[in-house]
Amino acid sequence: MRICRFAHGEEVSFGVLDNLDEQGELTDNSIIAILKGHPFGELDPDGRVIAAADVKFLAPILPSKVIGIGTNYADHAAEMNSEHPSEPLIFLKPSTSVIGPNDAIALPSQSTMVHHEAELAVVIGRFCKDVPRERVADVILGYTCANDVTARDLQKADGQWARGKGFDTFCPLGPWIQTDIDVSDLGVTAYVADQLRQSGSTKDLIFSVVDIVSFVSHQMTLLPGDVILTGTPAGVGPILPGDEVEVSIEGIGSLVNRVEQAR
Repeated sequence: MRICRFAHGEEVSFGVLDNLDEQGELTDNSIIAILKGHPFGELDPDGRVIAAADVKFLAPILPSKVIGIGTNYADHAAEMNSEHPSEPLIFLKPSTSVIGPNDAIALPSQSTMVHHEAELAVVIGRFCKDVPRERVADVILGYTCANDVTARDLQKADGQWARGKGFDTFCPLGPWIQTDIDVSDLGVTAYVADQLRQSGSTKDLIFSVVDIVSFVSHQMTLLPGDVILTGTPAGVGPILPGDEVEVSIEGIGSLVNRVEQAR
């Protein structure tokens, strides 16, 4: 099942998306069954169905916090000259960094080296803390695509990551949440200006999704809608004004954002 968040006229709603093609892409026949309220717990359709072509897709969730996991692919660790961490390396991105599909990534004047990072994102489905590994599946709503946009020069200069990863627009999410998928071996790619930059698989995660969710929940309480970014494969690189960045994850979909200079 694919859960989306969208604007239709002046109304913002959640819905269940249906009638996609075999690759999980929208078609002329794609429809959305509108939900009452939020997508946590038992879904409650309100009886209305609209054409997907008539809506603007938004970030599929507005999290209270975005938790990132650094250096979680061996090949990315190598390209960054970093050692493999002995436990998941946690950082936070503010909720104000979140944007949705087709929104613009705004490059801040403070940085001259902004990079894309294609990632699988986990969306938490319920209030939880200290989750044992065997119960992780019970607290996950689903998965979406993410771009952990990073001002690499500021990240290196500051010695901690809050500023380099926290600018407005630095966390594109979307296009929707896929709830029924095995994420143990999914292809993760990033194209910039139609050129392949990143191509990896979630099977190469140093710490698995189960490892990550359990570990993070033992450090902080997770709320419904919180997002955990699972790390990026090798191939990160610069994005420039005028570029279009496409992050795709097998079985989930594609997240496309244009790049512009912040005003």
